[in-house]
Amino acid sequence: MFAPWWKLGMDATMLAFESQQVIGLRLAMLSLGGSAAQVEAQRMVTEKMVAAGEAALLVASGGTAAGVVAGYRRKVRANARRLSKRR
Repeated sequence: MFAPWWKLGMDATMLAFESQQVIGLRLAMLSLGGSAAQVEAQRMVTEKMVAAGEAALLVASGGTAAGVVAGYRRKVRANARRLSKRR
């Protein structure tokens, strides 16, 4: 009965933590400058527009809040993994 709400709450909480990790990693990369920072800045803006469009389409087609959070979390988690590997 409460499982879907619990999962939504946990996913939203993890999204918040993972987002902060990505923000920190990106800020560190951007502060170094260079071509990698320029590429990352462009990627950051582009992926935000795409993710917002996907979320809007999901909601417009009858998707749930849990689906939107899960979609954002999947992208943020992938960014956290990718940025953590860069050295």
